[in-house]
Amino acid sequence: MLLAAFPVFPQDGNAGIAEATNRVRSYFDTGCDLMYAIGAVVGIIGAIKVFNKWNAGEPDTNKVAAAWFGSCIFLVVVATVLKSFFGI
Repeated sequence: MLLAAFPVFPQDGNAGIAEATNRVRSYFDTGCDLMYAIGAVVGIIGAIKVFNKWNAGEPDTNKVAAAWFGSCIFLVVVATVLKSFFGI
């Protein structure tokens, strides 16, 4: 009964969606920079692991190097593709 006493005013849905879009676009560059930083850290860790395997003479060094290098390339490509896909 108490809720029926207060008038309800409808809000503009388009304005809310536009505001959400603007906020996501403002955070997108920071997110891409974060992805590049994560890629750099992953690359350094991968380089150290591959170097240790190489010095130990393990036979699967090429496979491990390709996996770490591929993950770094994936992070950079995803950030670039997302920028171009969303037109930012």
